[in-house]
Amino acid sequence: MNKNLILLVPVLLPVIAGIALAFPKIFPERKTRWWFVCAVCAIELVFVFCAAGGGYELTLARFNDRLAFVLRPDALSLLFGGLCAIMWLSASIFSEKYFSHGKDERMYQCFFLASIGVIVALCISGNLVTMYMFYEMMTLFMLPLVVWERTKEAIHAGYSFFFYSIAGAFLGLFGFFLFYSSKISLEFTPGGHITAGMAGVDRELLLFACFLGIVGFGSKAGMFPLHGWLPVAHPVAPAPASALLSGNVTKMGVLFIIRIIYYIVGADFVRGTWVQNTFLVLTLLTILMGSVIASREQLLKRRLAYSTVSQVSYVLFGVALMNPAAMLGALLHIVFHSVAKNTLFLSAGAFIHQTGFTKASELRGIGKRMPITTWMFTLVSLTLVGIPPTSAFLSKWYLAEGSLTSAIPVFSYLGPAILLISAVFTAAYLLPISVNGFLLGLLEDSDKKIFRREKEPLGMVIPMIILAAAAVGLGIFPNALIRFLNSIITTIL
Repeated sequence: MNKNLILLVPVLLPVIAGIALAFPKIFPERKTRWWFVCAVCAIELVFVFCAAGGGYELTLARFNDRLAFVLRPDALSLLFGGLCAIMWLSASIFSEKYFSHGKDERMYQCFFLASIGVIVALCISGNLVTMYMFYEMMTLFMLPLVVWERTKEAIHAGYSFFFYSIAGAFLGLFGFFLFYSSKISLEFTPGGHITAGMAGVDRELLLFACFLGIVGFGSKAGMFPLHGWLPVAHPVAPAPASALLSGNVTKMGVLFIIRIIYYIVGADFVRGTWVQNTFLVLTLLTILMGSVIASREQLLKRRLAYSTVSQVSYVLFGVALMNPAAMLGALLHIVFHSVAKNTLFLSAGAFIHQTGFTKASELRGIGKRMPITTWMFTLVSLTLVGIPPTSAFLSKWYLAEGSLTSAIPVFSYLGPAILLISAVFTAAYLLPISVNGFLLGLLEDSDKKIFRREKEPLGMVIPMIILAAAAVGLGIFPNALIRFLNSIITTIL
């Protein structure tokens, strides 16, 4: 038996399990279905690590010597795919109690499972063609999670999510056509394919292709100007779906940009060009814009969505600097932001589940009635602000170091300044929720509206506790993660 077929397990297992749940006679009891979903996610996590760490390669279809569908995981696949599998498992545990309002969530479970299979396939793709195919499938499989409530607002959010994603993907696809017509290999190779003095290369055409890919797939990462779907989709999607959209799906746009710059053309080809400078401008503009708007937004989940717009561009800023320290900061922030933002959205979901309140100003005194959830919210808020010894302090430190040592005119000093300003705004839109939650009394009419249930459900607080502990613990004990990430960086820079 071909051992490379193990790559199909983390792709097909959740997809088949999701399809099976579409039949009403399979697991008719909702609690049993959720146990099944959690079990599939746990098995998925095991197989992602087995598949991504085993040096496997599987060709699904070949059309010619340059065009094929190939699965070929590497260390970068393990970082992104493993992180997604962990967060899907956390969200599945949280969801059993979150969806306990009587509405049948069977179809949600179907697409919830199928989407992780498609995303893992995207992460372990061996070339741009395969990755693009699963990228488009990811959009289609995540769309039902966005519109699951079927309200007018949810349908509108679904349209925004779909059209922004498709518009960005089409820009990226046009870039692929330019790569292909220029005889550049579409296979992922650490360091890229373009070498100094390479004959027959139209430099400006390939730079334009890179730019199309950066802007196009930056849409999924929430980078200006194609960021508009996040603040529309997050408030209406169920909280577990919002957590995954913010903490993981946005990172698929980051992954695509990393693959283009560092695995197709090479950082040396882009460094010092108008593409790098424009990329830096867009990332810093997005960081500042997202932070400022988030500080003015009252709807909690929309505030967190604008926070994601800002925080994911921290990662893109590190990618755009193209030096080892900045790249280490970017890869660290991929992990730390995912852990923190998933916790924030799960906390917001718990607040809404227990109280019905959706605005930050309505959560006065919430810490007295939901202390565990509020403490977890507080810990990961401190993480995103960058307070030591929490984890995001470390990633921001490396980003600032990478910027200061980059010797790029203006940006080497402007970058750390924007990061510092953004950190102040981050504190301004997250920490008052905790301060008001613990130190102020409940709103006068709050007892009439809130606390449908007496206690915080155990199934909801356990994932938050684990993720919040990781957000702090990875900042105190980061060495193993840093060694792993440096092993990736040394192959591409």
